[in-house]
Amino acid sequence: MKKRIGVCCALFIGIHIYAQNELKGKITDKKDSVALVGVIVNIPELKIAGITDNMGIYHIKNIPKGHFLVETRYVGYASQTFEVDINGLVELNASIETSNKDIEPVVVTGVSTATEQRTNPIPTTVINQKEFLQSSATNLIDALARTPGVSQITEGPAISKPVIRGLGYNRVVTMNDGVRQEGNQWGDEFGIEIDEYSVSKVEVLKGPASLAYGSDAMAGVINMIAPSALPEGQVKGSILGNFQTNNGLFGGSANIAGNIKGIMWDVRYTSKAAHAYQNKYDGYVWNSGYMENDVKGTIGINRRWGYSRIILSSYDLKLGIVEGARDSATGKFTRHVLGSGNTDSMAVAPSPLYTQYGFFPLIHQHVRHYKAVWDNSFVVGKGQLKLILGLQQNYRQEANNITLGDVYDNYFFLNTINYNVQYVLPEKKHWEVSFGVNGMQQNSQNRGTVYLVPEYNLFDLGGFAIAKKTFKKLSVSGGARYQLRNLQGKDMYTDSLGNKIATPNIESIHRFTAYNSRFTGFAGSIGATYDFSKNLYAKVNIARGWRAPNIAESGSNGIHDGTPFYEIGDPNLKPEVSTQIDLTFGVSTENFNIELNGFYNDISNYIFPEKLQSKKGGDSIRTDANAGLTGPTFKYISGNAVLNGGEAVFNIHPKNLTWIRFENSFSMVNAIQKNQPDSSKYLPYTPPYRINSQLVFPFKKIGKTLKNAYAKAGVDYYFEQNKVFYKFGNETITPAYLLVNLGLGADICNKNGAVLFSVFIYGSNLGDVAYQSNMSRLKYTDRNNITGRIGVYNMGRNISFKILIPINFKK
Repeated sequence: MKKRIGVCCALFIGIHIYAQNELKGKITDKKDSVALVGVIVNIPELKIAGITDNMGIYHIKNIPKGHFLVETRYVGYASQTFEVDINGLVELNASIETSNKDIEPVVVTGVSTATEQRTNPIPTTVINQKEFLQSSATNLIDALARTPGVSQITEGPAISKPVIRGLGYNRVVTMNDGVRQEGNQWGDEFGIEIDEYSVSKVEVLKGPASLAYGSDAMAGVINMIAPSALPEGQVKGSILGNFQTNNGLFGGSANIAGNIKGIMWDVRYTSKAAHAYQNKYDGYVWNSGYMENDVKGTIGINRRWGYSRIILSSYDLKLGIVEGARDSATGKFTRHVLGSGNTDSMAVAPSPLYTQYGFFPLIHQHVRHYKAVWDNSFVVGKGQLKLILGLQQNYRQEANNITLGDVYDNYFFLNTINYNVQYVLPEKKHWEVSFGVNGMQQNSQNRGTVYLVPEYNLFDLGGFAIAKKTFKKLSVSGGARYQLRNLQGKDMYTDSLGNKIATPNIESIHRFTAYNSRFTGFAGSIGATYDFSKNLYAKVNIARGWRAPNIAESGSNGIHDGTPFYEIGDPNLKPEVSTQIDLTFGVSTENFNIELNGFYNDISNYIFPEKLQSKKGGDSIRTDANAGLTGPTFKYISGNAVLNGGEAVFNIHPKNLTWIRFENSFSMVNAIQKNQPDSSKYLPYTPPYRINSQLVFPFKKIGKTLKNAYAKAGVDYYFEQNKVFYKFGNETITPAYLLVNLGLGADICNKNGAVLFSVFIYGSNLGDVAYQSNMSRLKYTDRNNITGRIGVYNMGRNISFKILIPINFKK
């Protein structure tokens, strides 16, 4: 049997083969051979795990025959990884040692089978649930925004869109429950519809991932991974409570999960409510509250033939829309009121309503996302057949016309069917190979009275092959993909009043003209990792990404509310094609680790909107009668762009001083359009250079009551962003700013050492700095005539209190 240890901390590994397909063993402390209780032994490929009992024994049943990567995880101890051949009853014993070093996790994103992060040539960052609990965030993407190379475009606390190395929207694929999340992500004000409390860990793949995920994965992939099934025979639950001081957020989540004789289930309910957030300059920000209710259930079975699971989820978010309109005399925020003659008038927003929960003026959104996933892995021959089918329905409703009453004039409905069929060949002579097809089918409907994009049908299909060859110190991996996408925009006619009609006549208006765009392309990658020694390694990866134009870029014809610009698409646009080179150099020792990532990304046919000029000079102005708005006209065109930069990580974790860690990262992105004057040279909303630094004091045990205690202090420094797209006056220089954060927490235990509950306290922006992120769309709202400041500022000081109560129904 082949064995690979992720960190050198094993004393003994024993393998014995018996009759059943099971994995069992004992985990002990390397120093004194004491049995360790609560060590997680996980098989990521199968989404199952075991946990050691009072004797240090674990036992995982119902495992299919095959070659798998197994990892151990235990707080305060170094992680291990093993490659194990399962055939009968396999015994795997290990001794692990205490460590202050970050674990080297196993990743499953963009690879043929689960692999160690160090042997994956594509830069990947893993954020686990502990990090989520020990920080504060208003949504899931906000929780990832401190990750090196990751940032967010925001529109208030409830809406965040992920950006990887300067690229976002349809250039980033978000995965959840094994399928790509589809929810009209082309829109500025459309966030990610995932319950943050349902996620166990997140893998962020930075670089073109079109090979495995097709169109839209040009910048990378954010993979939201649910918890593994509980060990067989256990039934557990938890209750999580969260309160945040800035916007009065109350969040709660309860779940119960179990695994009885290989039948597993997991049910979770989450509810969140927040009133308006506040900062030093604006005070409370009008209409920035939100309310979220989510339900998710999983049921499945694990057997020797593999596993099968059904996942059902419902996401429901209601949120106000921050417009930033102000009273010219007082500078206070205003709200829409119905004036005489049924007109839209503005009045100063009443103070008591700012802190009211569940209050949504007529200017608000209602987002619902329903999803069903059937996730399977079957033993076929000597390999594994993976089959995933998904059905998603996304409802995005927006009411923004008070003269219509409580009517959703913007109403997008999107239906998506996802599919993935992949066969993983058995590992042979250190070769790992898989191949398959995946894609999706979509249809959309305009159910409102305001129209920006046409209704459409989309069909997406890609065939791919991924391989990895491991030598002693060298790992080489890569693959190829051929992609086909067909996008069919539909005809739409309206009458003179803007009402949609089924049968056109001589007086009807042809709002959208039918078109059919067919795109084909090739994507691929080749990369390698090399261990010069136990402590020194390097990686290189070259990838070709591919992205077809989205529906907004190809079919828009109307006012994009919230900008407000009149946007025109072009169905003749060509797909974007990128070539990216990634280089990584790393040093990993018992006392410190350094990793330097650099990238260069050249994009052909980069799609962006350009303002049109009137034949008489000046801006071309158009009116959208349905929206009742007039604005400058932008048309989507294409050019060539170059992005380069990278990330640097430097962590100090002294082996002999396990009570202290010093963690540091630096991120940078430069993004330009080729052959453009200075005013339009830089890509808009490029993330600024950023330093994240924190000092962590972990304590394994304090007395008999506190376990896994910690305290940490950190700073986030954002450099001035002066490389802006200022041609049309819609982006300005953003000053530098520094945010100070503090956190502490611990497990509270009874006299027997069992955890009663865990407490997590985190204070962000403790200096109450008034700042504007250059990636906040609220930066460009109205001027305050009293102060002279333009736009709305980001959230001020916020202190988060979390309590997590574990419940053991059956051990």
